[in-house]
Amino acid sequence: MNPSPPTAPYRGRFAPSPTGPLHLGSLYTALVSYCEARSRGGTWLVRIDDVDRLRCSPAHAGDILRTLERHGLYWDEAVLYQSQHDEIYRAALELLGADGRVFPCTCPRRELAVSGPVYPGTCRTRYRHPPPGGYALRLRVNEAAVGFDDRLQGRIEQNLRCEVGDFIVRRRDGIHAYHLATVLDDAEQGITEVLRGIDLLDSTPRQILLQEWLGLPRPDYCHIPVLTDRGGIKLSKQAGALPVNRDAPSENLWIVLGLMGLSPESTLLGAPPEEILDWAIAHWDIRRIPPEQHIEIMTP
Repeated sequence: MNPSPPTAPYRGRFAPSPTGPLHLGSLYTALVSYCEARSRGGTWLVRIDDVDRLRCSPAHAGDILRTLERHGLYWDEAVLYQSQHDEIYRAALELLGADGRVFPCTCPRRELAVSGPVYPGTCRTRYRHPPPGGYALRLRVNEAAVGFDDRLQGRIEQNLRCEVGDFIVRRRDGIHAYHLATVLDDAEQGITEVLRGIDLLDSTPRQILLQEWLGLPRPDYCHIPVLTDRGGIKLSKQAGALPVNRDAPSENLWIVLGLMGLSPESTLLGAPPEEILDWAIAHWDIRRIPPEQHIEIMTP
């Protein structure tokens, strides 16, 4: 499919996974996507990527939404929850199955760990019919390279067969994979540009292939640097990043704007979040984002 035409009204989104409270790295991504959408007169949406029910919780989802509101980051349409879209994901898998695009895989993780990061195709022709018991579903990739032009990272190309292999679209436990869920929900929300962290850059060719085979429009892509600690490790809940302090929204915004390459005026420190955001939108230029940003983090 062709990318969305440049004249299409801009629609961006912030899609956190509710596996814990919002931390500074997530606030950074949210604020970048918010400023980009608002500076272009577009729509900014929030989606809760809670397709993995084993790791996500409604309590964390509610906490994330309250934190965004406390920082003046208000979304324009109803929040979409992936956990409510199982029927949509199942229908897409049936479509892919009817076209022979997916196959069952019973490979144990320990076997795949030995074979390396590229799936070796063990189950590609193993089963003529679904096997008894649990099994994953993998997408049968082809030899063609998948390429796209990222607004910040330039031209990206990947041969999925050689660099990734057939990848999972439904896990053995029945949970639909991130790649499948995100392309379907981006299409449903009419997202014109996926703006997210560079740690997800490598997954984009897989999602583009799914878009093509499901007949979905391809949005534009823009992958931004992520905040890391002094050791170069991405700021995350797993790495011990503390939750954002909801009682200090103005200070948080002022700090994050500096990390985004802006130089907020000292008079903004302590100003209402709405005033800080108005200043940020008026001065916004995504090209000013530093290519790397290392910060000191406090852990419990």
